[in-house]
Amino acid sequence: MAQTSRKQSSIEVDERLLSEARDLKLDVSQAATDGITRAVKAEKERLWKIENAEAIQAANDYVAKHGLPLAKYRLF
Repeated sequence: MAQTSRKQSSIEVDERLLSEARDLKLDVSQAATDGITRAVKAEKERLWKIENAEAIQAANDYVAKHGLPLAKYRLF
């Protein structure tokens, strides 16, 4: 994995959740990074779908009207 620069940050976390994570000996910093990474990815995907909704709908309409391109060559 490539090295990335890290920055110390202060965030508020539910006290019970933080205590439970520490009891389980989880790396809280890594868990936070993983959660933020997933949240960023999900938000980028959501925004991409909104930005490309017209093209997605046009492609779906084409397939509904004409079928899948090259469908006659499918082996399944």
